[in-house]
Amino acid sequence: MQYRELGHTGWKVSALSFGAWAIGGTWGPVDEADSLAALHRAVELGVNFFDTADVYGDGLSERLLAKLRRQSSQPVYIATKAGRRLDPHTAAGYNRANLTAFVERSLKNLDSESLDLLQLHCPPTPVFYMPEVFGILDDLVKAGKVRYYGVSVEKVEEALKAIEFPNVQSVQIIFNLFRHRPADLLFEQVKQRKVGILARVPLASGMLTGKLKPDTAFSSDDHRAFNREGESFDRGETFSGVPYDIGLQAVEELRAICPTGMSMVQFALRWILMFDAVTCAIPGAKRPSQAEQNFSAADLPPLSEETMAQIRSIYAHTIREQVHHYW
Repeated sequence: MQYRELGHTGWKVSALSFGAWAIGGTWGPVDEADSLAALHRAVELGVNFFDTADVYGDGLSERLLAKLRRQSSQPVYIATKAGRRLDPHTAAGYNRANLTAFVERSLKNLDSESLDLLQLHCPPTPVFYMPEVFGILDDLVKAGKVRYYGVSVEKVEEALKAIEFPNVQSVQIIFNLFRHRPADLLFEQVKQRKVGILARVPLASGMLTGKLKPDTAFSSDDHRAFNREGESFDRGETFSGVPYDIGLQAVEELRAICPTGMSMVQFALRWILMFDAVTCAIPGAKRPSQAEQNFSAADLPPLSEETMAQIRSIYAHTIREQVHHYW
């Protein structure tokens, strides 16, 4: 496992870390015993950073991570997110009373006195133009409720605005073989400011595993069945915003250039780690076998420049027009 510095926290976190959305819900059925086994296997493989949110399984994901921390002899960092409990989800809801209540709830779920890293959970764009929101986060740090904070964003523009606030330690954004735009400008800026990048949805909702087919069926509680057009949240969160049939086409093009000895999962994750601005990618895992597949990618050799150029070409002619100007 590789380890990289996260912002100004002083932490060195695993370059492949654990995204805990799937063990909370909206990814089909969840077995808590399997989920906990996957978390423990990740720790055994060197993972020390776990990303969750208060809405994943209505707190289930946070509670599973609290159990992991109690059972594990290895120190782990747990990042959570707040804001999506708001209904309606509006900028005005990001006020002191609500943020404080969300933090207190997460502290209880995580069985902790202080949150390691709190992230605003893809708030409406106007929030990034509200200095008072970041002042509230500063006050939560001063009160000892939060150690550090960052943001999770949908758009590059939101990330660029967020890092103007000096205490933002991390930006979580979709970055994968289907979503190249963050590397254009954002990565240069975060490196200058020493802000971490958490690359979420690294496998494009499973599309980049290479296992999905035209007739793959998803359960009714799986966002890949109910959010393809953004019916419940931003459509960019599902298959990275790429139409299903085009995604399948691009995967076959990528499969043709996948290096010998690498699975498609490993190929997709190893590509993300080629960018030094990325602190970590956060694939999910619902079973120990998935954890083993994901986290072994950090030990693989770098991709060649020829392969990187071929990836850029596939993106340019198959994917770019579907996503680049949106996010």
